[in-house]
Amino acid sequence: MGVYNVHERLLAAKGGEVGALLDTLAGEEDGLWPHRSWPPMKFDRPLAPGAVGGHGPVRYTVTAYVPATWVRFTFSGPSGFHGFHEYAVLPVDETRTILRHTLAMRTSGPARLAWPLLWRPLHDALLEDSLDRAERACTGAVEHPARWGPYVRLLRRLAR
Repeated sequence: MGVYNVHERLLAAKGGEVGALLDTLAGEEDGLWPHRSWPPMKFDRPLAPGAVGGHGPVRYTVTAYVPATWVRFTFSGPSGFHGFHEYAVLPVDETRTILRHTLAMRTSGPARLAWPLLWRPLHDALLEDSLDRAERACTGAVEHPARWGPYVRLLRRLAR
């Protein structure tokens, strides 16, 4: 099964400001990943091609990184995830920037069922929390904060 999943947020911030957030991923001062509510993103070395890690049971390798612009992670787990996810910083004009997260993969085996029933709802909630974090860092507030639905709350309770 093919999966193409995009989350993006138009931020009232310059591209360089949003890019600086991207560069903090998995670091001591991570300003983008919602690590207080979700498993933290961790790597075996600083963010750079070849860094290996992930978040929780989701494992990947940094396969491309253009500082302040774009980072791509290629999946190595869970089993049945074949593809990548990435963040991109896309300046719209001098005062607005789109922060986009794209997941593109093919699923196989049990992941064909696990993606829509388990992983996608959690992924979608995590990504909206990440975009909220970016918006708050850039503007000081979140205009429309993400809310976890009952199913996401149930999945999180079951995962504990």
